[in-house]
Amino acid sequence: MFGYRVPAPDQAMLISGGRRGQGGAPFRVVTGHGKFVLPVFRKVRFLTLAMCEAEVAEKCVTRQGIALTVRAVIAFKVGNDTESIVNAGQRFLSDQDQMSVLTGRIFAGHLRSIIGSMTVEEIVTERQKLATEVLETSKTEMAKIGLIVDSLQIQSIDDGDTGYIEAMSAPHKAAIQRQAQIAQAKATQASVEAQQEAARNQAEYSRQTAVVQAEYSAEVDRAQAHAAQAGPLAQANAQREVLAAQTELAERRAQLRQQELVAEVVKPAEAEAERIKLLALAEAERMKIQAEAAASYDRVALDRMLIDQLPQIVKEASAGLANANVNILNGTDGLGEVAAGLVGQGLTILDSVRRNLGSPDDRNTKTDKNGAAASGGTQGHSGRVEIE
Repeated sequence: MFGYRVPAPDQAMLISGGRRGQGGAPFRVVTGHGKFVLPVFRKVRFLTLAMCEAEVAEKCVTRQGIALTVRAVIAFKVGNDTESIVNAGQRFLSDQDQMSVLTGRIFAGHLRSIIGSMTVEEIVTERQKLATEVLETSKTEMAKIGLIVDSLQIQSIDDGDTGYIEAMSAPHKAAIQRQAQIAQAKATQASVEAQQEAARNQAEYSRQTAVVQAEYSAEVDRAQAHAAQAGPLAQANAQREVLAAQTELAERRAQLRQQELVAEVVKPAEAEAERIKLLALAEAERMKIQAEAAASYDRVALDRMLIDQLPQIVKEASAGLANANVNILNGTDGLGEVAAGLVGQGLTILDSVRRNLGSPDDRNTKTDKNGAAASGGTQGHSGRVEIE
């Protein structure tokens, strides 16, 4: 649109003519938006707000009187506020390159002033402190001309041919060299130890390999020896098994022959002996039976003879009583008891004779029985007989 002007993002548009700007400035400041400007009646100029750079290479003298060449870089720009833009516009609008020149000169003066109050050691070891002090002292002057400093970097410090900085760094260099030598020595020692360890490991590996190979060789030799002995051992085992089988067969044959001999000789002999024994026992039994039969016949004949003689024995006994003085105490019963006693004595005598004629066992048995009977015959009655 005709007469409408818009500044760039890093520019400030200064409009002169017409009304005055803020604070009695001869122009109005427009940033960030456009504005309609009447042609012919208004004049428009643009002031950069971009970052600018100024370099300083100044020869300064320290508090110790040692000359140093200090190189620094300053990054600055016009402030964003209206006051800073007005101050910068009034000073640099016609020649904006002068901002870098003037900034460099201002910082060069402050560098000389501050370095003059410091020693070389402080300047070298405390560069940030130097930069901070320079910024603080120059801040007021830079604000007056509408500029602000973003950063100050000390690039280099050179003492020329005096060699002071080099001499100052000598102990540090020596310490560094010493540390480097120590580190190198440690590295060498570590390398040697690593090599020795590697050699030991290699030797150990070789030893283990030799041991394994020896064990393998011994195992192979044992296997070969075992294989060489396997044939004879197998043959010997086979022969031993054959001998064992033959021995067992011989033993079985001997057992069979023994069984045959037992069946052929012993068993018949035992059978014959048993037969003879049985015949002898039968014959003995027959003879015993015959003897018992003969003895029984004799006893029967004797018994008959004794029975036949019993009346005579009783008669003789009664004859002996004829001249005896017999007192019968209980009458007829007493007389019967006397007669019974006489008969009992006769039977006892008969049994005694029979026993004497018979076997000893029969005599003992009959004696016990007849004795008991005789005793009972004389003492078992309640009647009383007295013979004088």
